[in-house]
Amino acid sequence: MRPQNFEESLIWYVIIGTYAIYALGLVFPVYSSLAWILGGYLVFKLLLQTKTTPLQEKITVPWLTWLWGICSLITLVATYVAITDFNLGTTVLLRSILGWLSSTAIIPLFLLSGCLNIRPQLIYRAVCILCLQSLIAIPIAYAAYAANLPDIIYTSPIERLIQNGPIFHNVGFYTSDYGVDNVRLFLFTPWCPALGLVSNIYFFMVLQESNKKWKYIGIIGAIAMNVVSLSRAALISLPLVLIVLWGLKNFTRPLVQIVGGLICFTAGIFSTPLTNAATEFVDSFHKSRADSSRVRAALQRVGIEAWKEAPIWGHGVQKPGPPVLANLPIGSHHTWIGLLYTKGLVGFMALLVPVLLTLFDLLIKAEHSEIAEASLGMLLILILFSFGEQIDILGYIIWPGLIIMGIAFKQKVRKPVFALT
Repeated sequence: MRPQNFEESLIWYVIIGTYAIYALGLVFPVYSSLAWILGGYLVFKLLLQTKTTPLQEKITVPWLTWLWGICSLITLVATYVAITDFNLGTTVLLRSILGWLSSTAIIPLFLLSGCLNIRPQLIYRAVCILCLQSLIAIPIAYAAYAANLPDIIYTSPIERLIQNGPIFHNVGFYTSDYGVDNVRLFLFTPWCPALGLVSNIYFFMVLQESNKKWKYIGIIGAIAMNVVSLSRAALISLPLVLIVLWGLKNFTRPLVQIVGGLICFTAGIFSTPLTNAATEFVDSFHKSRADSSRVRAALQRVGIEAWKEAPIWGHGVQKPGPPVLANLPIGSHHTWIGLLYTKGLVGFMALLVPVLLTLFDLLIKAEHSEIAEASLGMLLILILFSFGEQIDILGYIIWPGLIIMGIAFKQKVRKPVFALT
């Protein structure tokens, strides 16, 4: 498997060179720049496109990709209005625009890149290679911990230019939760739950790898990244989404419908013990890292209350929380509450609408397309993670999955034929 054009070469070498890029502290700027390079290249090819352009080389942008781009611009407008309303100044506005260019805007840009002549199989293979590299990096990181090497080696100087937080530019081996004796790895991602998110996104891509050897390597590597991240959301969401996908794929089978009916009937009879078991599971989930759960819950409550002060356009930017919230920014650690707080109801709807329409589109296509099926799995992972992470600022780290989704958007499926009897 080798790249055959400019866009494939760019994607291939960036993915397999991830750890080299990370060692230089350049993951954030390189990945963010990649979105604009691919997007600019697509615009360049569109401008050169004529009526005589061969059909296989013609570029068409699906309506869903247009929708994501328009909604991304709406979030920028919401940010501008909020910052203006609160008189936060030109400096804050410029930083917010720069943050938008390197976070929210790159999501539709990577989706747009799916319109280029990119083979999904090339991305699957590159991700499998990255998973193999991760299997090598994991024992090295644990060895660094055993040797008492520093958890963070250095912070890239480029952070001073971008100023979006040192955590996006740190280069290190491991970390530990405050007050807990554990070791968590983040590898090439900014923090551990982000590695859990990436591992689950990669899992659904490597499942589509045609070469069995690389497929098994990719699966093992993705699961290993999931485990070493110690992310509760990652550990729970992967099997949950696999079950949901299996159910959706086999829902039309009579046997599955019968078994599903029996399960629902049995669940109704034993509803009380099942409810108690679910409650105990949720309690144990929160108690496994009680401090983290407490802070996250408090952040959500504070974010909702603060949103009521500016319900339409939001506050424009996140503000540092008090010490009781571990000084974490208000509006962080939750995509939807974060959008309500910073961009108001306008920003909230600007993400909700494309997510729901994308879900509907992929549900229809998944029955006939393996690419759409993989994209549906990744979208469900993103939806689950959105209740504990800020997906809108992590688009740069899951970009291979976004390109696959963009490829799925442009696929056409046969419309069902209904006959009247």
